[in-house]
Amino acid sequence: MVTSQSVVFSSNSVPTDEDSFNGYGNLPMGVTHHKGFLYVTIPRRRPGIPATLNVIDMARNPSVNSPTLEPYPNLLVNSLRRDFTADPKRIVSVYRTQVDRCDRLWFVDTGYLEYPGGAGRQVQRPALWVIDLTINRSVRRFEIPPEMVEFGYGIPNIEVDVDDSDCSRAYAYIPDYEWRRLYVYGLTEGRMWRFEHNYFSFEPRYGDFNVAGQQFTWYDGIFSVAVGGRMQDNMTTDEHIVYLHAMASISEIAVSNRILQNETLARLGNGAYGRSFHHLGARGPNTQSSSHAFDSRTGVLFYAEINRNAIGCWNTHKQFTPENHGIVHLDNEDMIYPADLRIDGNGDLWVISNRLPVWIYSQMNRTDVNYRIWRQSASRAIAGTICA
Repeated sequence: MVTSQSVVFSSNSVPTDEDSFNGYGNLPMGVTHHKGFLYVTIPRRRPGIPATLNVIDMARNPSVNSPTLEPYPNLLVNSLRRDFTADPKRIVSVYRTQVDRCDRLWFVDTGYLEYPGGAGRQVQRPALWVIDLTINRSVRRFEIPPEMVEFGYGIPNIEVDVDDSDCSRAYAYIPDYEWRRLYVYGLTEGRMWRFEHNYFSFEPRYGDFNVAGQQFTWYDGIFSVAVGGRMQDNMTTDEHIVYLHAMASISEIAVSNRILQNETLARLGNGAYGRSFHHLGARGPNTQSSSHAFDSRTGVLFYAEINRNAIGCWNTHKQFTPENHGIVHLDNEDMIYPADLRIDGNGDLWVISNRLPVWIYSQMNRTDVNYRIWRQSASRAIAGTICA
């Protein structure tokens, strides 16, 4: 487990003037591990953030306490222009990332400064980035067109679906909790299309949260997407089931990836694809989740459950019922608000917790360990649970 009281940047990436660096405002949100490197995001929700996309070289940070963050791919790409003018070569704000099996880092730059007090602004169009980690260079930047979405502040997550044998056949599934839409980008097509469905909305009964003594109501719609195993009635093809859910919800939705990858179907509208989305059922009380991810080795879907500071699980070979959902870890002291959850190529589960509600609605104690990155193998995590 990696822990930190506050975010520590390398000395050459922190501005010398106090107006340009706000230590408290640097709240890490997403984590992805790939081949010894941790990619950590810090969305620009406050001024004074040197870099929104960062990397931790685990070989250079043997200690588990306060590792050093390096702007990725470099500081210039992460820097804002002083007059806040748009620059397609720079990244404004990133929430979460994903690495595919072809050594590519995918993420959405929202292009939006989510500053409080009415100071927020759309610096540039939201854009999908793809970086080749073998050369540390961008190989694709796709600006999300205005007809897809006007602003980028509702895009919190990304899931990548890559063909088993062809790296060029890749699709990014991008949820939008604000407009309750699911955007799909085809790498080969070089285009984006979207889906809309009532299932993408929040559930009013499950919008009330109580985290670390902070009681609040959120209305976040579709928030996380996870590509699961092959469809059981079509095991010989590359058709997979895709799981998705809203944050203010305890329901899980399923759809075939073949539906999501069908641009023609998407453009025909909800009447053409609406019945292809299936409500699997409810996970159980207090199981509202930020991110979730599927482990192909165990067939288990893992959830970051923010309303009970836990990591939940469901074995996809079992019926979807509350009784078949388990808990692999719960900690009301150290795992307050698990903000992101990923599974790497080795089958290891990675989670970042950041006490976000305390940061928003109260004041974090700067002498506490406020941010933690957790690691456990998926197979060991489910041992002794209903998910095994």
